[in-house]
Amino acid sequence: MRIALTYNVRLNSSEEEAEFDSPETIDTIARTLERAGHHVERAEVTGPASRLVAQLEAFAPDLIFNAAEGRRGKTRRAFYPALFEELGIPYTGSDSYTLCVTLDKAMTKRILAGFGVPSPRGRLVTRESMRVGGLEDFVFPVIAKPNFEGSSKGISQRSVADDAVELGKTLDDLLATYPEGVLVERYLQGTDVRVVRVDGGPKLAPVEMVVDPTYPRRHEILDYALKHEDWRFVTRKTPPRLPARTLERLDELATRAFEALGMRDMAALDFRITGDGENYFLSAAPLPSLEPETTVFVAMAAAGLDYDATIRAVVRSACTRAGLSSLLDATKPRPKGRRTALRVGLAFNMKRIDSHDGDDREAEYDAPHTIESITKAIESHGHTVVPLEATPDFPRTLMASNVDVVFNIAEGISGRNREAQVPNLCELLGVPYTGSDSATLSICLDKGLAKRMLGDVETPAFQVLFTGKEKLRPLRYPVIVKPNQEGTSKGITTKSVVDDEARLRELARELIEKYGQPALVEEYVTGREFTVGLLGERRPRVLPPMEVVFLTQQERPVYDYTCKQDCDKHVRYEVPAKLTKDELRAIEKVCRATFMTLGCRDVARIDLRMTSDGRVYVIEVNPLPGLTPDYSDLCLISNGAKIEYRALIGEVLSGAIKRWREREEGKLTASREPPPPAETTPELASN
Repeated sequence: MRIALTYNVRLNSSEEEAEFDSPETIDTIARTLERAGHHVERAEVTGPASRLVAQLEAFAPDLIFNAAEGRRGKTRRAFYPALFEELGIPYTGSDSYTLCVTLDKAMTKRILAGFGVPSPRGRLVTRESMRVGGLEDFVFPVIAKPNFEGSSKGISQRSVADDAVELGKTLDDLLATYPEGVLVERYLQGTDVRVVRVDGGPKLAPVEMVVDPTYPRRHEILDYALKHEDWRFVTRKTPPRLPARTLERLDELATRAFEALGMRDMAALDFRITGDGENYFLSAAPLPSLEPETTVFVAMAAAGLDYDATIRAVVRSACTRAGLSSLLDATKPRPKGRRTALRVGLAFNMKRIDSHDGDDREAEYDAPHTIESITKAIESHGHTVVPLEATPDFPRTLMASNVDVVFNIAEGISGRNREAQVPNLCELLGVPYTGSDSATLSICLDKGLAKRMLGDVETPAFQVLFTGKEKLRPLRYPVIVKPNQEGTSKGITTKSVVDDEARLRELARELIEKYGQPALVEEYVTGREFTVGLLGERRPRVLPPMEVVFLTQQERPVYDYTCKQDCDKHVRYEVPAKLTKDELRAIEKVCRATFMTLGCRDVARIDLRMTSDGRVYVIEVNPLPGLTPDYSDLCLISNGAKIEYRALIGEVLSGAIKRWREREEGKLTASREPPPPAETTPELASN
């Protein structure tokens, strides 16, 4: 099976990340799934949800093994399962509703009370409710705990209060950190017991939490320190040292609670057993810790099952529910349905001339290293890559390749529509491809045309010269002169900025003759230089801007062809760029408007200049940006945004896969529709 492992990784020992999984735990889960014969894609969910969606679209998993806790908010645990449901991908664990409800301790206890499951008496306290008083109404001692947290976050020995004054101090401290609310309930002395259920495994005995009597503590509670810092003082024993009648009652209440809350696959419930044998529900854990030697695995080990068997049981339970059981048997043929691994054609133009020698004819083409890197990244998502060099034989090669989608980095051979050549052929043959469509690629390559289409988006005043003899518009000097239909800063040098008409015309004629295309003249904008990457489609995600900082003091610096070929000598890159909130907001607004106005999709890079008074000008739009690892601007931007190279390629690829899937679903729908009734002519009807 293809399984995506979703999680939040714990990067430090702070209480904020207490619910997250350590890198070691993630490695253990992934290796366990791989030992079971599954292809595992790790998906750390921190960051924009669009990135996760793109990663899932690119990998196309059969099942998601979900361990993601979410980072903030009262519905954080429910967010990712709700997203998986929207995407139509089965996942392990409880559904989004159960995860939302069980994070709210007060609501969970209110629900279970309706099913006859007792809890210590208590109520939710907020800043607002504290203003009307009433703390003296509690029956002391009480314990105060954050209402929307797990892993004993916010619970310490100070959480137990013996009177209203002490409780008030505790609540002030807790509400400062956890403003959503604090649950205050009667503190009961007794034995802490956890009941674990693994649906794909045997019935498990409860686990008793026994704290070393030498451990210094004022109250018998499993606080944050015991769970995370002093856990060596806690012994997990199963079965508990409790009377048979108490255990029977515990089993009855736990079964009732599991069913009432809709917990599934793997979950746990915490109870406190008082000295008189009464069972009180404390909390629910629909996403119990998967670290080895925690309660779940102690209970399974007592039943004779190890860590691997536990993880396999969870997967088996989820597969049974989703109708995927046949995928667990490698000897059985894969059932027909949703395809996961695709044949991906990689369309490219290979660079065979060294651009450092001053010959820029193939400057926009990709080196073998880049093609190999993209190939490996696509293959890492489980797909087969078919190389398709965009030579004059490309139409025949594409037709014979039988690819599902095309990952397009081909620059084309010649002409102002050259970047649209591969997309045009893909459209003709009905093959989905990555990146912008042929119209957008043609428009953006023609700098003058793209600027005319930008409308309200600011761009330097310009004029396109076809001969160099045209009457000039009243542009303000200095101006910069460049080829109108080239990328990679071809034709741009330090001499491209001119101060008078004579030099402007001379340079324009040189460029027209050399490149066989018009020259673009535009006002030179003095200011900071930025380049910004965007990913997505209708509402693209704007990546952190990267500033191009020139190393030498120049009056009018230009990010020219020489800079890009030997960047270390001329510039340094700052990503994320140092910007105020207002400056960042302005750049993001301009980039998003530019992307949408020109009809870009999947990926693009936009070059900008920002003046000292904060005005942002679009210099150029590149809907087919370079993808050389650790070199191309977009890849440097992605590094700054903490996006791995394979994830970047996967996100770009996901757009084509989504369009391929929509096309396949459209075909399936059309095949199921009944044929239209045959038309009957009046003559036949009368007979």
